[in-house]
Amino acid sequence: MESPLTHRFVDVNGVRLHIAEQGQGPLVLLLHGWPESWYSWRHQFGALAAAGYRVVAPDQRGYARSEQPPDVASYTLLHLVGDVIALIEELGEEQAVVVGHDWGAPVAWTAAMLRPDKVRAVAGLSIPPILPGGLVPPSITRAQYGEGFYQVYFQQPGVADAEFAKDIPDALRRLLVGASGDNPLGREPRPLVIPDGLGLLDTMPESPALPDWLTEEDIQVYAEDFALHGERAFTGAFNWYRNIERNNELLAPFRGRGIDVPALYVVGDRDMVTSLRGPDGGPSLGEMFRGEGGSDNPLTAIAPQLHDLVVLPGCGHWTQQERPAEVNAALLDFLAHIDGPAPR
Repeated sequence: MESPLTHRFVDVNGVRLHIAEQGQGPLVLLLHGWPESWYSWRHQFGALAAAGYRVVAPDQRGYARSEQPPDVASYTLLHLVGDVIALIEELGEEQAVVVGHDWGAPVAWTAAMLRPDKVRAVAGLSIPPILPGGLVPPSITRAQYGEGFYQVYFQQPGVADAEFAKDIPDALRRLLVGASGDNPLGREPRPLVIPDGLGLLDTMPESPALPDWLTEEDIQVYAEDFALHGERAFTGAFNWYRNIERNNELLAPFRGRGIDVPALYVVGDRDMVTSLRGPDGGPSLGEMFRGEGGSDNPLTAIAPQLHDLVVLPGCGHWTQQERPAEVNAALLDFLAHIDGPAPR
């Protein structure tokens, strides 16, 4: 009989986190991105648990049902990786396979870089391993894309917070559809650059219909959890962005260090986050990490034990939600590569 999905709270690394868990066996941690929660992995729990794994997905610090520390400086990658390592230990395990999507991917990649003794394998969805700081800092992206670049826009205290908290379901609906491969307003991926005088949500008009992979009930689950923080519904999530520069400074001693454990990278070819091009018109981030445009693929240099690079045609940014069957197949193939036949 399949074990049920359960929920509880744990205290780790000085913060109280909500976790969802299912199954028994080797531990697989699933780390969501922005602005999501444990629920973004709703299609992965059953498949991985049925294959013989203990699957745990936290609401990461500042998100949804988890605690939201008030200090902006409490959201560095070192804090977030510290949460992951402490969670592994709190769950009574020595090691875990760590899988991350969007912002969860830099946390997963960085955890694997810093603690290969605890992270026995790593998978990243959407965001490739941009080490050591996780993401390119605003001091660079501001010069490349201007003040309207979404990550620069997020640096303004309270601005994006208020924009998203005004109508939480509407904000989530616009973002989830707008950044998906089913965005009806354009078939080509594009970087998120916000025109003067507008907010991010203004660049993502309301869609007349939801794509097949997303329901109003899904949006409501996300919205109810974020609403628990009131006017600060998204402040914890935006504080992750407000530490990108600091992350690159703090992790500078690890520049040049790669990932020593088995790795997997999965990305959609319509992911607007990896479509970013510099002002010189060179290859986008996605093209570089897919080995396209005549560029050498840096993945194998960073992660010599790369098991596979999976590109999902027509998929946008919400990888495991838009293409659950393909993502599950890729994860199960990766786990079989690590462990041999699926444990039962």
